Amino acid sequence: MEPASRILLLRLKSIGDILFTLPAVHSVRDNFPEAHLAFLVSQEHAPLLSGFAGVDEVIALDRALYQPRRITAACTHTLALLRRLRGGRFTLAIDFQGYGETALLTWLTRAPERWGAVYRAGRAWAYTRPVRRDDRQHPADWNLALLERCGLPRTPVRNALRLPEGAARAAAEFFAARQLTARKPTLFIQPFTSAGHKNWPLEKWLALAAHWQARGLHVLFGGGPADRAALEPAVRAGFAVSAGVPLLTTAGLMNECALVVGGDTGLLHLAVALGRRALMLIHSISPGSSFPYRRREWALTPPPGQLVPSISVETVIGATARALVEEGVPIAPHAIGPP
Repeated sequence: MEPASRILLLRLKSIGDILFTLPAVHSVRDNFPEAHLAFLVSQEHAPLLSGFAGVDEVIALDRALYQPRRITAACTHTLALLRRLRGGRFTLAIDFQGYGETALLTWLTRAPERWGAVYRAGRAWAYTRPVRRDDRQHPADWNLALLERCGLPRTPVRNALRLPEGAARAAAEFFAARQLTARKPTLFIQPFTSAGHKNWPLEKWLALAAHWQARGLHVLFGGGPADRAALEPAVRAGFAVSAGVPLLTTAGLMNECALVVGGDTGLLHLAVALGRRALMLIHSISPGSSFPYRRREWALTPPPGQLVPSISVETVIGATARALVEEGVPIAPHAIGPP
């Protein structure tokens, strides 16, 4: 295909789904090394894009403005966004999300080439190359398949997030302030997901944390701002809690930990993209599920016919012990059982 000089990628949300575009972003950059690469994303997730080494420009959509009482602000923001999209003179736009709003935004760029994932046939009109979504693939593999089916040659797959220096520095300061020293390995626990049925009960996470703290590990509980109140039991139990720190600071914290463990949530996929050892408690690793990308063995599933909350504490202790050993953390033979 003809080289594209200015390329727009679209994926508005959420953290995990944006991260699933990372291998595709690397592929676009490999195929168009001289192109200007822009990424349209929701404003709350825009900081994450500073870790995408191939992206030159981030365009943020402030979805918070689209409220009944903010009509004027929403109209002003929309007009400015449309001017930026049209003024960008994009020669290629790739919509990885395929929702109605992203299909419309892709069409409004007036890029001569517009590729898009199609959930509903009625949205195919927005693209010059519509591709029906295949939910039987891991989302990251589907994003790569979209490119390939639109004629882009496949390149070596890379799922590598760049950690900005500022994030690493903020994480080091957090560790120092809470006396989380390098002399002890740290276990990062991300207990909550976006859906209650995917969560392992907090009392089980606290039992896991107590087990490894009693065996000489630091334990750090992570999360978003909305998780602060729910993590009060962890604070009362004396564990360090980072819920509410900036997203990339969380990335820096996970990067300093020996193991990241949690449910099927964006922060676990962030750890995987950083190359950190992770253990994900997930309902299924069937085709199309969002298990750790290219690391299916890092997933821990419940017994057949049951959900994540049914996984026993003993099972997770054993899985974390094996993962820690793989990472070179010395584990005493009795570490899996009672202290």
